[in-house]
Order: sequence, then structure tokens, then C-alpha cells
Amino acid sequence: MDQMDRYCVFGNPIAHSKSPDIHAAFAAQTGQQLLYEKRLAPLDGFFTAVRGFMAEGGKGANVTVPFKLEACKVAQALTMRAQAAGAVNTLHFTADGIIGDNTDGAGLVADIVDNAGTAIAGKRVLLLGAGGAARGVVLPILEHCPAKLLIANRTVATAEALVQQFAALGGAGVVSACGFADIEGEFDIVINATSASLSAELPPIPAGVFGPATLALDMMYGKEPTVFMQFAAAHGARTRDGLGMLVQQAAEAFAVWRGVRPDTAAVLAQLRAAL
Repeated sequence: MDQMDRYCVFGNPIAHSKSPDIHAAFAAQTGQQLLYEKRLAPLDGFFTAVRGFMAEGGKGANVTVPFKLEACKVAQALTMRAQAAGAVNTLHFTADGIIGDNTDGAGLVADIVDNAGTAIAGKRVLLLGAGGAARGVVLPILEHCPAKLLIANRTVATAEALVQQFAALGGAGVVSACGFADIEGEFDIVINATSASLSAELPPIPAGVFGPATLALDMMYGKEPTVFMQFAAAHGARTRDGLGMLVQQAAEAFAVWRGVRPDTAAVLAQLRAAL
């Protein structure tokens, strides 16, 4: 058998990762010959783990918690969206060195636009949180020309720093910041990029942000709807969890590495059924 191209996902912990299943499904669907595995990198040994995988002939890697910031430093060059995100979740090993990319935001936008059939253009978008997860999605959202993007965060200064960064990247007049208590009005799309759902907590937001036309999306996912999704649904919104974003960001990484864009619908349905 020919030597297959090898890819992996680095994280710590990593046992729970669904990435190998997703990429195996994409490879089977597109006729690409590749192997994709999970790799547990030591907390103080990410660089060594990446170099080791390259030395073994690896072609690229995904990066998950807690190495997305370190992955910026291991890359020789960053794509525009990785620079904007300040974090890397996809490493592409090329003849010119390691290119760092971030497919999280593109994955979220594809899930909203393609899977949920909801246009972002001209809409009022509320982004909850201003950490790494939120930072990674701002530029891809802005590229779809929303009427307004409000970043709400517990610490307003963190959200305001994001607004200043993205105003220079075409978000001037569109992006603004506030604290959770100061959110006003109803939004077309509400995205929970906080980690509150991990501890079954709800960001302290007014119920009035939701209406019957609102799409409420939580970046977290599980077998049952998150507390945020339950709250949104109780106030009339349509809800989605983060599983579609997970599959879409993987499809984007697959396209970066292989030059082929897989169809995500069947893979998403397969993952959903296995939850």
C-alpha cells in the first residue's frame, strides 16, 4: 500500500475528540487517501509534539484546547483570519514552512448560512463573550456584512479592545461593545461564545434579545440542548448547538489541506445520531 498522507489533532485532553471520525468520513466521501489521528501533547511540550509529527512525515494538524495560542507561535506565517483571531486551529505543513490558519469562524458562518439557511447580511448580530472563541468569529461575520455586530461581555474593556481591533479591519460603524446588562433590543442572530454552558450556566442577558425570527446558536454541544438554548427557545427563538460549527470548521481545514471541499450534511447527521 502507498504511504498515506498523515494528519492529526493536538490537544490536552484529547480522548473526546470527534475530529478523526469527521476527517475519516470526509476522506471516504471524497476518495482522498489519508490517515488522521488524535495526539495528546504535553502541556509544556506542544512545539516538540508538532516538530515530531512533521519529522514523521505529517502533512498538517488541527489544534484544540489549550494550544491554539501557542500554535500561532509555531507557525512561520499566518493567514489573515488567523491573524485576526489571534489563534490558530489548523496547521498546514508546506515546503515554505508551517502556515497557521483559523477555520473556526468560517465554520460558524457556514453553519449559520448553509446549514441553518440564515443570511447574516443586513442582520443584527449579538455575540456573547470576548475571549478566544469570540475573537475567532468576528472577521468571518463582518465579511458577510451584518447591519450591526454587538459584542457583549462581562468585562466591557475586553469587548471594547476587540471592537478597536476590528474597526481597522472594516468593522468601523458596525461593531460595538457593551456589558451584558446593557444589551438593548431584539437581534436576528445571537451567538453564545462564552464558556457558561460548560458549567450549565446562562450568560446574564435580557430575554428581550430573542424573538420568533431569532436564530440562537451556542458554540457548545451535547446530547441535550444547553441551558442557553433552552432559555432562547422559551423566548421564541430557533436554536442550534455547536456541532454544525465543529463539522464545518473541519471541512474548511480539509479543504485547506486537500483542495477538496467535502459535503457536510451526511457527516453532521451521523455525528448527531451518535451523541
